[in-house]
Amino acid sequence: MIKSTEVQELHFPAIAIRGLVVLPHNEIRIEVGRETSINALVDSERFDGHIVLINQADPLIDNPKPEDLLKYGIVCKLLMKIKQPNGNYKVKVKALIRCSIEEYFQEEPFFFTNIKTLPSIASDPDKEIALVRMAINTIVPSADLLFTNPKEVIASIQGNTTADKLTDIVAFNLKTTENDKLKYISIIDINDRLEKLLVDVEKAKQVSQIEEKITSEVKKNIEENQREYILREKMKVIQDELGEKANKDIEITKLKDAIEKAGMPEQTKKKAYDELRRYESIPNYSSESNIIRTYLDWLIALPWSVKTEENNDINLAEKILNDEHYGLEKVKARIIEYLAVKIMTGKTPPTILCLVGPPGVGKTSLARSVAHSLNRKFVKVSLGGVKDEAEIRGHRRTYIGAMPGRIIQEMKVAGSNNPVFLIDEIDKLSSDYKGDPASAMLEVLDPEQNKIFSDHFIEDPFDLSGVMFIATANYLGNIPEPLRDRMEIVEVSSYTDIEKFHIALNHLIPKQRNMHGLDEKQIEITDNALYKIIRSYTREAGVRSLERTIGSLCRKATKEILTKKIEKVTFTPENLKDFLGKEIFFHNQSDTENQIGVVTGLAYTPYGGDTLPVEVTFYKGNGKLMLTGKLGDVMKESAQAAFSYVRSNCERYNINPNIFNENDIHIHVPEGAIPKDGPSAGVTMATAIMSALSRRKVNHLVGMTGEITLRGRVLPIGGLKEKSIAAHRSGLKIIIIPKENERDLDDIPLIIRNELQFIPVSQVDEVFEIALINE
Repeated sequence: MIKSTEVQELHFPAIAIRGLVVLPHNEIRIEVGRETSINALVDSERFDGHIVLINQADPLIDNPKPEDLLKYGIVCKLLMKIKQPNGNYKVKVKALIRCSIEEYFQEEPFFFTNIKTLPSIASDPDKEIALVRMAINTIVPSADLLFTNPKEVIASIQGNTTADKLTDIVAFNLKTTENDKLKYISIIDINDRLEKLLVDVEKAKQVSQIEEKITSEVKKNIEENQREYILREKMKVIQDELGEKANKDIEITKLKDAIEKAGMPEQTKKKAYDELRRYESIPNYSSESNIIRTYLDWLIALPWSVKTEENNDINLAEKILNDEHYGLEKVKARIIEYLAVKIMTGKTPPTILCLVGPPGVGKTSLARSVAHSLNRKFVKVSLGGVKDEAEIRGHRRTYIGAMPGRIIQEMKVAGSNNPVFLIDEIDKLSSDYKGDPASAMLEVLDPEQNKIFSDHFIEDPFDLSGVMFIATANYLGNIPEPLRDRMEIVEVSSYTDIEKFHIALNHLIPKQRNMHGLDEKQIEITDNALYKIIRSYTREAGVRSLERTIGSLCRKATKEILTKKIEKVTFTPENLKDFLGKEIFFHNQSDTENQIGVVTGLAYTPYGGDTLPVEVTFYKGNGKLMLTGKLGDVMKESAQAAFSYVRSNCERYNINPNIFNENDIHIHVPEGAIPKDGPSAGVTMATAIMSALSRRKVNHLVGMTGEITLRGRVLPIGGLKEKSIAAHRSGLKIIIIPKENERDLDDIPLIIRNELQFIPVSQVDEVFEIALINE
C-alpha cells in the first residue's frame, strides 16, 4: 500500500520511458512495445498493478541499461491494459508518488528495482499560499496559450486542489519541452516547484504569444497576396472582354434559356446556375472555362424529364414481336407480361431481364424488337473487355479530358429517360487495378438504387428508374453472383432445324435478296435445299452462318443472271454442291439393321441435338473396363455406374458372373476427336453392355437418353427438344426418355411428336425390355 505522506522502501518492476515526462496526480496513456517493458508490465500484476516509470537520460537509446536511466522515477498504478494486433500494449496508468531508485536487483528479463518513496514537503505554508495565488492568477487568464486542453486543466486545478497537485497537473500539461519538465520529478519541496513553475509558465506564455503573432502576420500576408492576385485576374478579364463582352453575354443568355428548358431537378438546376456564374467570371482563354462549358453542355443535353410516348396496345406489341422473330416464345411471353403489368399499374416494372444463350440466337435483335414493340428509343452499350470502372461511372472533372460514363453517354444519345437500354456481353466484364466495373453495374441494375444513379462527372443523381434494361450473356457462370441476383434470367436456347428453316424463309432470304438487288422471281431456294444448307453446310446454335451462306447463294445467283442472261436461278439439293462445294457437316443416321452391343443415344450440343452411337464389346482379359472416344469425367463416371449396375444384377439377367473376371469390356463412343461429356448417356451405355454380354440384339429404331443410378433408376436430363429433333432427323421411331421429362414434351414441335413414339421410363429394366430383342 502506497502512503503519500510517509517515506517507504519498496520493491517494484520498472519500465524505461522516453518522449514523455510523468508527474503524480495525472492519468497517462502510453504504448509499451519493448520486450523488457512488456515483461515488467506482466510482472506488475504480482504487486497489485504497481510499477515504476523511469525516464531515459538519452531518448535515442533503444535498449537502455540502469546507467542510462535517471535516478528518480514515478510510482504508478496500472488502470488498463489492452494488447494490440502488433503485440504492443496500450496502457493507462495513474501516477502516484515520486521515488528515488536505490538499487536494481535485475536487468533481465526486466528491470526490478528497490525504491524509496519521496513525499512532497511543505516548508513554508504562508509562502506557499502566496505562490499558489500568483500561479492561479497567471495561469487562468492565459490558459488557451499555455495548454493543449485548457478547459480540462482549469477544471482540475480549481476548487480544493492542493498546491502539490496544482504544480504537478500544470507542469505535466504545460506547452514546454521534455527537458524543462524533467526537473519536476526530483523536486520534492512544493515551494521550490511553485517558483520554477511560475518561471516556466511565463516563458511558455511569451513563446505562445510570439507564435500567435507570427501566424497572424503570415495569414495577413497571404490574404494580401490573394487579394492582389484576384484583382490582377479581374483586370485581365476586363481587358480581355473589352472586345468580347457582347458575344459572351449572348452565350450566357442562351445557356440560361437552355437550363430553364432542360427540365432539371431543382438541386441540379441550382448547381447549373452556380457553374454558369463561375463561367461568366472566368476569361475565355482559361482552361477552367472549357471544363465548365463542357459540364454545362452535358447537363443541358441530358433528358432529365423527356419521355417517349409508349405503346400500350398488347396485341400490337405481340404482333411486332412475332413478325420480327420466329420462336423464342418464352422470351416474348415475358415481354408481354412486362407490358401488361405496366399498363395495369401505370409504372415501369422494376424488372431487369438478362437473356442468356449461345452466340447468334437473336438476343441483341430481340432487344431491338422490344424497343420497337413498346415504341421506345433503343440504345446499346457493349461491355466486352471493359476493365475500367470509370467506363461505367465516368471520370471526375478534375481529370484532363474527363467525360461521363457509358450509361450517361447513351442516355444523352437516346434523348429520353425511358429507352430500352441493351447492356451487351455483360458476362465479358473484367477487372484490374483501375477498378471493378461489375461492382459499378450493381447500382445501375438495382431498381432500388438506380433512381439516384450518380455519375462521377455529372455528380448530381440521374433517374434511371424509367429505363428498361436488358442484358445479354453467353455464359451465366461468368457473371458475379451479386450482379446475377439483380436480374431475371431468361434462357434463350439454340434454334432447332425447323426454327432455322422458318427464320431463313421469313427473314433471312428476303433480307439477303433485297441486299443483293434481287426479287422473288429471280431467285428460289427450295425447302429441301434450305434444309440441306442448315444440316450440311452450317452447324451453329444461331443463324449467323446460315445468313452468310444464303448471302453467298444470292451473290452467285446475281452472277449467273448477269453472265448467262437467265431470268431465274433455282437452288435444289442436287445443285447445291455446284454453288457451295462439298458438304461440310454430317449428321449421324440410325443403323439399318439390329446389332449386338450397338445402341443409339441422344446428345445435346451447343449447335443443337445429335445422335450418339455407343459400342460395347468384350474379349479375354482380367476384368478391366476400357473407355474410349474422348469422354469427359462425368461421362466416364456414368459408364462406371452403368457397368456396376449390370455386373451387380448379372444373375437376374442370366449373365454368367465369371464373364466379368475372365474378360475385358470395352466401351467406345465414335468420333473420337470430338470431346463428349455429361451423364445423359448412362442408360445408353447400360443397354449396350447388357446387349453385348447377353448376346441380345438392339432394336435399331430405338433411341434413348437418361442418367442411370447404381440402383437402376433413370434420372431426368436436359435438351429433350433438341435431342428429339435429332432423333427424328436420323430416322429413329421410338425414343426412351426419363419419366420426369414427360413435362418437357410440350416443348417439342407437334410434327415431331406425331411421328415419334416417346416412352417414359423410371427404371433401367424397362429400357432393356423395350430396346433388347428376344430371339
